[in-house]
Amino acid sequence: MQVYELAQLTWEEVRDLDRAHTVAVLPVGAIEAHGPHLPLDTDVVIATTMARSGAQRLGTRGKGVLILPSLAYTAAEFGAGFAGTLSVSAVTVTALIVDIARSLTDQRFQLLAIANAHLDPEHLTALNEAVKLARADRLLPVVFPDLTRKPWASRLGEEFKSGACHAGQFETSIVLHERVDAVRDEVRQSLAPNPQSLSHAIREGKHTFAEAGGPRAYFGDPAAASVDEGATLVDALGAILEEAVLAAL
Repeated sequence: MQVYELAQLTWEEVRDLDRAHTVAVLPVGAIEAHGPHLPLDTDVVIATTMARSGAQRLGTRGKGVLILPSLAYTAAEFGAGFAGTLSVSAVTVTALIVDIARSLTDQRFQLLAIANAHLDPEHLTALNEAVKLARADRLLPVVFPDLTRKPWASRLGEEFKSGACHAGQFETSIVLHERVDAVRDEVRQSLAPNPQSLSHAIREGKHTFAEAGGPRAYFGDPAAASVDEGATLVDALGAILEEAVLAAL
């Protein structure tokens, strides 16, 4: 089987796919502040990379995969105080995902997998709610490997597990690997580590990056990022998506 990108196909080419044996993959990110060194579409870059890596793995196993255009607008209230961040309501996000699942169901696709790289708690709640509603409406299966939960989080490095991983070593390494020209590297190398844990701040009831101890919208150690680590993380993300899909199938 092959890997396709929906936006690059004609409608007749989609019509002729073996859709009953084709997995649709939706990359989901955000337009959100990622420190002074990464672009606002960082999550979209990472989600798209995860989708392609996972799709390639599934393709080598004989699975048909269709990568959908990325979803870039979602709930992003943690970064809403920073210029350029665009946030929509969680209800809107849930409804959109369910509608996409319904459309794919009508066209008889096998499964929808969400490759998500945006970890705002409101956004994660919206995605999990969409999975539940799709199941209740008897739509095609929707698979969402939540990277903040076991067993996935433990496979993405020490910084990720610490929770100090927004625009830090983890995300910066992936963007360096995928779109090195998008990184403001002189700025990156000048940034001091910020060990404040977003996950701890969320449990303490904080609601913004600033409240959580990130006045420049980054957490972790951007200066420690590397292209090689980015390659390792891309492979790990692809494996996570592959395993989640295979388990559902």
